[in-house]
Amino acid sequence: MNFSNPWFFLLLIPLFVQFILELYPNFKKDIFPQAKQNIKDINYKNINFRNHKTVRYLILFGIFCLILSTAGPQFGAKVKKVERQGVDLVIAFDTSISMNASDVKPSRIEKAKYEIGKLIQKLKGDRVSIIVFAGTSHLYLPLTTDYEAALLFLSAIDTEMIPNQGTSISSAMELAIATVKKDQNNYKVMLLVTDGEDHEGNAINLAKKAYEAGVEIHTIGVGSKIGSLIPMKQKQNDDIEYKRDKNGKLINSILNIKMLKDIAIAGGGRFFHFSNEGDNYSDLNNAIDAMEKRQINSHEYSQFEERFQPLAFISFLFFFVAFLLPTRTL
Repeated sequence: MNFSNPWFFLLLIPLFVQFILELYPNFKKDIFPQAKQNIKDINYKNINFRNHKTVRYLILFGIFCLILSTAGPQFGAKVKKVERQGVDLVIAFDTSISMNASDVKPSRIEKAKYEIGKLIQKLKGDRVSIIVFAGTSHLYLPLTTDYEAALLFLSAIDTEMIPNQGTSISSAMELAIATVKKDQNNYKVMLLVTDGEDHEGNAINLAKKAYEAGVEIHTIGVGSKIGSLIPMKQKQNDDIEYKRDKNGKLINSILNIKMLKDIAIAGGGRFFHFSNEGDNYSDLNNAIDAMEKRQINSHEYSQFEERFQPLAFISFLFFFVAFLLPTRTL
């Protein structure tokens, strides 16, 4: 048994005091304290003192039951389906310099921002968070349902926001798990947006651990099998400088589809590809919609059921009987 509004029990204190007083006083002396004796005698003849006292007790018991009813008694358990508030969607966005490659127009990073922006605009009731990563990972936007703010933060992402270059997919996964692990109700999803260059090589093992912890991982590959050179900076004469290896050779950045598929399989998710062929976010949006339906249909929980009605009815009966009981003699 439980009470939803237990502070109403404070009203029982004055009620208890009144009940104690009802047990002791001489009732005749208290009815007409200011009247003359001859008037008292006349009125006393017409009063049924026994019924009058019964009425007072009925009213006290009625107030007692009313207070108990207002306190919100709860009994037993009620099975109820959980109406999930939405998916907790953590978008891990690769901001390494290889995302400047232009094999996907106008560039990998701009294409990814466009598609993810379309996805965010389609969300309804889901919370979204953004992690940016290169050589290190950072929580760029905490979980929120403010999609306008999310779009604003998304538009400001570029490859110069993290000085420590590289592609640490593993640290992005660890941060994503930490971002969503506190909430037990929402369906947890990580979208890994990258060209697949993992410089640490531990991503697949972390994807398995993330899935075991309740975080489903979907990978989004941005780029092509042919690849592209990586523009570094533009010189004063408008010539573009491209990234080279230690030996001075130009680096051709190729989308690592195999690794991204392996991460998705290990994380219980799917692989998606952002390419030059039209809008690519629709398949991803459909997958998120499917996650919501599955989550809504799979969870139930128990809670106490409100049972104030019987006490309210008993209170009404006390008041009704007190109203009908005659306190004067004919």
